[in-house]
Amino acid sequence: MHSRVKGKSASKRPPRTKPPEWCPYTKEEVEDLVVRLARAGYPPSQIGIILRDTHGIPLVNQITGKKIVKILKENGFEFPVPEDLFNLIKRAVNIRQHLEEHPKDRHSNRGLQLTEAKIHRLSKYYRRNGILPKDWKYDPKEAVILLR
Repeated sequence: MHSRVKGKSASKRPPRTKPPEWCPYTKEEVEDLVVRLARAGYPPSQIGIILRDTHGIPLVNQITGKKIVKILKENGFEFPVPEDLFNLIKRAVNIRQHLEEHPKDRHSNRGLQLTEAKIHRLSKYYRRNGILPKDWKYDPKEAVILLR
């Protein structure tokens, strides 16, 4: 079994470009909520979940016309790497720390190989699309520094 083979079954979002009529928030209110949650220390994915679950905002993009990360960049929030890549790097660092204590754990060693392969694939995509600098390279030693 390959790790990248996935089925096609998934829930689909409704094909809507305008904000729903039942959503009481304006564009400025949603942007203000996004910035306030980011100042509280929440990452972009958590911000979307909080807005959906507590405020009833289905999609920020439908209301504001911008994604959460773009709103945050416009308001001065900088991210050294995209959030999905950051989470993979964090996972790889945790596996490495585990392997220092348990060097014979072959299953974790294989998990580290798979995680680092995902990091390399994703960073290649981000370098190709100009999100990361062309000379950016994943280095496990520097990853520990990045997480601090």
